[in-house]
Amino acid sequence: MKKRINSYNDLLKEEEQLEELLQAQKELVLYDFNELKKGLSPATTALNFLGRITTRDRGQLLISGGVNKLIDILFNKVILSRAGWLTKLTVPFFIKNYASHFLADHKEQFMEKLFSWISQKNGNGKVAPEAHDKEY
Repeated sequence: MKKRINSYNDLLKEEEQLEELLQAQKELVLYDFNELKKGLSPATTALNFLGRITTRDRGQLLISGGVNKLIDILFNKVILSRAGWLTKLTVPFFIKNYASHFLADHKEQFMEKLFSWISQKNGNGKVAPEAHDKEY
């Protein structure tokens, strides 16, 4: 049912109503999009996890190399010592990939902890004096 526009004021009223309708529809689309995102959240989490275990983060080569050797020794020699060859091949692969992403995400925390362990004690086991406590 279309309204018949007879005057300029009718045109302005119609334009105002259409702008309000457009704004309401935009809000409805945004709400629907957010609900869809919320509904797909478990799937995106699963895909993110799948991506983390199938690809490797190539940053931090030294740390990743050490962790890879540790995983090889721990899983192949200790945990999976009696497992079949396929298990010995796939499980460490997935764990190395996930560990590389985990290290990349928590790099600052690990470095902070490492430096705090190193800087707290000197060679004789006593707490080292802080650099700002020394007088020159």
